[in-house]
Amino acid sequence: MLAAGLSGSVRVRSYTCTAVTAAKIVFWASAGALVWTHAAYPLAARALARVRSWPVRADDEELPTVAVIVAAHDEETVIERRIANLRELDYPADRLELVVTSDASTDRTEELAEAAGARVIRNPRGGKVAAQDSAVRQTAGDVVAFSDANCTWAPDALRRLVRSFADPDVAYVCGRLNLQSEDGRNKEGLYWRYELALRADESRIDSVTGGNGSIYAVRRGDYLEVDPRFGHDLSFPYRMVQNGKRAVYEPEANAYEKATPTTEDEYRRKVRMFEHCWAIVVEGKMLRRLRPLYFVEVVSHRHLRYGSGLLHVALLASSVALVGDGTLYPVALGLQLGVLAAAAVGVGLPRYYVLVTWATLESLFNYVRRGVPATWEAAEGTR
Repeated sequence: MLAAGLSGSVRVRSYTCTAVTAAKIVFWASAGALVWTHAAYPLAARALARVRSWPVRADDEELPTVAVIVAAHDEETVIERRIANLRELDYPADRLELVVTSDASTDRTEELAEAAGARVIRNPRGGKVAAQDSAVRQTAGDVVAFSDANCTWAPDALRRLVRSFADPDVAYVCGRLNLQSEDGRNKEGLYWRYELALRADESRIDSVTGGNGSIYAVRRGDYLEVDPRFGHDLSFPYRMVQNGKRAVYEPEANAYEKATPTTEDEYRRKVRMFEHCWAIVVEGKMLRRLRPLYFVEVVSHRHLRYGSGLLHVALLASSVALVGDGTLYPVALGLQLGVLAAAAVGVGLPRYYVLVTWATLESLFNYVRRGVPATWEAAEGTR
């Protein structure tokens, strides 16, 4: 009896020790991954970009023929302004074609776009990417540039955007999106400035890991028809690298867009965006045939960032499990609960961070539960 009791006690202690060890592994792995993706990796990218830069051989005299394509679905409130802005670009008219590719618009988008001077391509409802593919097939410019219907470009934006195509290694160029309030004031928060700085550093090291739909261009010979659920912003950069080319950032090619008016609107936009990101991460074969440094960029900036919600859940759960083990783990738990409390009462940065992190989890749940549609609706408050 005594031997059996001792044996049982040993097994309990062994199980407890194993569980504590497992919890510590989860704690340090999740904490390390979060620190790396949010802080250490951006610092490392900044340092590496300063000592090992891959310059783009740009040429300001490079003026290829360009088809500027605006994908639109029911954009009658903004399409005239968009075409008027594009017609004011500082670019030779005989080398520029303005195209609105309509994703089965049911309002006056097509009529107004034609009256404003754009060529209109009408498509059955299939989503933004399908409409873009259709327009690329029906145009002939050396370069295809893309823009959203609700943004505006600086007069020199197109010249700045296409000059990098003088470098034969460059297949994709994205410009700088500037976020504004209703009255035109700058609305760029700390997070957006941080993202733009990291994008610039990644471009200098090798290539960007993501773009934006407001202003980007692709050499026609490098254009790809991707899964319409994926979108171009995340899929084009890594696909260009897989094909042996570069995807670069041009910060002097400026576009302007109205920011989502509230954090809650931004949350809903992030959920929709992350759903497409999860589809690419799971199904898009992102890590194949990448150059070593770009592989690190994609894992650090995309995979770990989209997985930050899962990492935070693991960190919180392991902190709770280890709360009685020394002082470090209770302090870590207290810090996490403090951030959650600050977010709950509306403190700016903690609230934004928690909502964006939670958006990665909700979007993953949506992706697993129902997949991702190819069609889209305009984000609230951005028109």
